[in-house]
Amino acid sequence: MCGRYSLQTAAHLLVEHFQLPKIPSLTPRFNIAPSQPVAIVRVPPAPDMQQAEGRELTLARWGLIPGWAKDPGIGARMINARAETAAEKPAFRAALGRRRCLVPADGFYEWQHQGRGKQPVYICLHDGKLFAFAGLWERWEGPDGRTIESCALLTTEPNDLLRPVHDRMPVILSPADYDLWLDPDVRDAGKIRRLLGPYPPEEMTAYPVSLRVNNPSNDDPACIEPM
Repeated sequence: MCGRYSLQTAAHLLVEHFQLPKIPSLTPRFNIAPSQPVAIVRVPPAPDMQQAEGRELTLARWGLIPGWAKDPGIGARMINARAETAAEKPAFRAALGRRRCLVPADGFYEWQHQGRGKQPVYICLHDGKLFAFAGLWERWEGPDGRTIESCALLTTEPNDLLRPVHDRMPVILSPADYDLWLDPDVRDAGKIRRLLGPYPPEEMTAYPVSLRVNNPSNDDPACIEPM
């Protein structure tokens, strides 16, 4: 699974990388945790729920709340969706069909079992640059008229770098595949299934970090410093 990640990249680089129409206002984050509002990139839904053109960056709660849920608290258990089975799961099936998104990040954490404890490990690209998780988003409307937009990250089997650390890793998409992933008219699972494998390990690096990241209230550069 993926339960924490970082996004400290400058806003103007987000605009360039994701071809956004305007510069977003985001605070650098080093320890993003479930239930918090996170940045997602998507094709914006029009008021009549038809899809508009272009891309937008917006915020969504991390932890997907299915449209049919009676209680939004279910989102706490829906931070990740297994890429192999998302098309079959009622919670994720509709979103995988036409509400796919990109979740900008520049690193993420996994916890490796060591003796009686767990060692947090920070994983990023070799060059430290921005990338995108494959995400799903959903809109939930409560009986009181409240609306919550939420998201989940897709996970897959680990690559050779991550296998000693954890048995899953988040799906990281190549920029060349962003358009296909975001296209709401592409609903054939076969066309997007090829995008959902593990990222090439030779393009990534991983190193242990301090236990500070275990507490989501710690959100500063010290979280990603090597031990």
